[in-house]
Amino acid sequence: MIDLAAKKCQPCEVGTLTMTREEVEEYLPQVPNWELVGDDKLRIRRRFEFADFGKSMVFVNQVADLAESEGHHPNIFIAYNKVTLTLTTHVAGGLTENDFILAAKINKISQN
Repeated sequence: MIDLAAKKCQPCEVGTLTMTREEVEEYLPQVPNWELVGDDKLRIRRRFEFADFGKSMVFVNQVADLAESEGHHPNIFIAYNKVTLTLTTHVAGGLTENDFILAAKINKISQN
């Protein structure tokens, strides 16, 4: 098994190949609690729940700092104490290893 959290996201550009559904299904068990969504454009998503809005925002800011350092950014939806993150590689039009790297790193943040 690959230690995804130890890897660094790589810059992507138009033409970057996306993962097949089979590849995605091999990587998904390495990022617990993330789910595969979408039929034509695959994404992974995870919902987090916190004690209150303040704790949600602390987490979101940690994710934002991480995303900036990795150069790979999730879609973030905040509803008071609930945060939903969705990952896809926009420029490639689907999932790449970067999405799983960032998901693994976000999972580590959520454990703190």
